[in-house]
Amino acid sequence: MMQRFRFGESVRLIRNVRNDGTYAGTEIGDMLIKRGSVGYVQNVGTFLQDQIIYSVHFLEIDKLVGCREEELIGENDPWRPSRFEYRDKVTTNRILAVKGEIIARPGDVAEVLKVIQDPEYIDQEEIQYQVRFPGRTLQVYESMLEPSVAATG
Repeated sequence: MMQRFRFGESVRLIRNVRNDGTYAGTEIGDMLIKRGSVGYVQNVGTFLQDQIIYSVHFLEIDKLVGCREEELIGENDPWRPSRFEYRDKVTTNRILAVKGEIIARPGDVAEVLKVIQDPEYIDQEEIQYQVRFPGRTLQVYESMLEPSVAATG
């Protein structure tokens, strides 16, 4: 396995990192580092002989966190912040249909399953999301979504 990043290199996190039980002092599932944060590689190791793990020091919050290689990009690689996060409750601002079947209407509450920040999509004009509406998962553009009133109170 060839490592992509070197000691001291600045990297950006492209996925939120939550405690998987290996970070002392917080509960499993607690947010450790938010997507978009920049840190510096302190060490490189492997897990189960098939995953490269980087110890990354996030100076702004003074945390050292283990990150998988697929969770990181170079600090200067293309990146766009997104309006929504994994698990956010959203609604659509238009009717969404597939082959004439209405899947969602404005006001229908859905949950963000994934923020699409993969390199193959980064050059597109808008961030995309995988969103779970009741009975159906759709991939939609950011401009088609609004925060759900149910999520804001």
